[in-house]
Amino acid sequence: MRIIVVSKRHGRTRSFTMGGWARAVVSACLVGIPVSAALFFKYFDSESAPELISSDATKFWVEALSRQETEVKTAKAEAEQKLSALTLRVAELQGRLMRLDALGERITSMANLDKGEFNFSDPPAVGGPELSIEEVDYSPPDFRLVLNNLETQIQDRQQQLETLEELLANRKLLDDVFVAGRPIKKGWMSSRYGRRSDPFSGRVAWHAGVDFAGREGADIVAVASGVVTWADHRNGYGTLVEINHGNGFKTRYGHCKDSLVKVGDVVKKGQVIALMGTSGRSTGPHVHFEVYKNGRTVDPSAYIHRTSR
Repeated sequence: MRIIVVSKRHGRTRSFTMGGWARAVVSACLVGIPVSAALFFKYFDSESAPELISSDATKFWVEALSRQETEVKTAKAEAEQKLSALTLRVAELQGRLMRLDALGERITSMANLDKGEFNFSDPPAVGGPELSIEEVDYSPPDFRLVLNNLETQIQDRQQQLETLEELLANRKLLDDVFVAGRPIKKGWMSSRYGRRSDPFSGRVAWHAGVDFAGREGADIVAVASGVVTWADHRNGYGTLVEINHGNGFKTRYGHCKDSLVKVGDVVKKGQVIALMGTSGRSTGPHVHFEVYKNGRTVDPSAYIHRTSR
């Protein structure tokens, strides 16, 4: 094999004659180099690259995804716990509001307020012009802070209402035990307190109460709230009901036909406690009414004619 080399600069030519061995080496190089290069790139694309991705990149992404999944699960669990806690707090506040409504209803009733004017069952009346969010400096409040403030306000209102209820209860109790009014619903005063002629002997005697005459079986009512300390027959009184009102006051209702209460009963102001009769030392249907103050009888007229609280 002859190879001719031409010089570009001088135009000279040289020729080389290659033997069989040399031709074989050159041919092998010309064919082997491209084939080897092709096989190398094919191997890199099909074998080496996947191995690099699976051993490094794939492992990295799998670990990253695993961490993200764990973080998402943790965040979800924390969110659910916070939501459960907020739900419990909202339920607790709703329960407190229901108790406040009930307390308000009791106070409204105790204070004799007009339910149409002050009704806890109705939502409060509100109104006013509405402004768009863009017109005001508005930022969403922290929900937990709002709940904390609401809880504090509810607690303060509850304490105030409970104090008001206690004051009203004490006032109502004082009003209820305030001795005032007549011991009958229908009838008239037939005998006053003090000196009088005894209806049986005609002699001057002391009358320690006032008498109210009426129809037999008419209602006899308590002039104040209290506890029944006597409800039975008593010499001179016939069937007698005695009520202790506290604060040193006690009242008696004598000559009853029947007693409708028993010892130990708590009676309210205006409650029917007995029926008018003629039991004991009596000339006809009436009730003998006495008022005791600190263990001594006083003129009932001062309490009969005064205004109830």
